[in-house]
Amino acid sequence: MADKNGPIDQRELMMLQNYLQEYGQQAEIFVNQLQMLENGRLEAHAAIEALEAMLVAGDGTVLLQIGGGASVRAKVMEPEKVLLAIGSDVIVERPNKDAVEFLKERIMEMEASQKRVSETLDRLRGQMNEINKRIESGYQQAMAAGQIPE
Repeated sequence: MADKNGPIDQRELMMLQNYLQEYGQQAEIFVNQLQMLENGRLEAHAAIEALEAMLVAGDGTVLLQIGGGASVRAKVMEPEKVLLAIGSDVIVERPNKDAVEFLKERIMEMEASQKRVSETLDRLRGQMNEINKRIESGYQQAMAAGQIPE
C-alpha cells in the first residue's frame, strides 16, 4: 500500500474496495448475530413473565401460543415443574423458581455477548470508514491527475 498521505494507484484502489466488500459482509454477519441475541433475550424475558404468571394464576389457566398468531387457554397441571432446554438438545425438569434463575443468567450471558459483538462491529465500521476515506482520497487524486474523467 502507498503511504497514507501518498498517491494511490488503481491496484490499491481495487484492493481497498475488496477489503471494504469483505468487511461489509462481516458486518452483516455481526448485525445478524446481534439480532439473534436480541430475539433470544426477548424470548427469555417473555418466558420469565409466563413462568411467574403461572404461579399466581389461581386456577392454573394460562394463554398458550400455538403459532401463527393463534393462542388457546390451557390449564397447567404442575406450574411448579418446568421443562427447561439447557443446550445441546438436553431438556431437564427444574422447579419454576430455578428455571427463572437459569433464564435470568442466560439473559446476562446474552447481554454480555451483545456487548462484545457490538464493540467488534463498531471497530469494523471504524475500519470501513477509514477505507472509505482512503478510497475517496484516491479517486480525488486520480481525478486531479486526469486519470479519471470528471
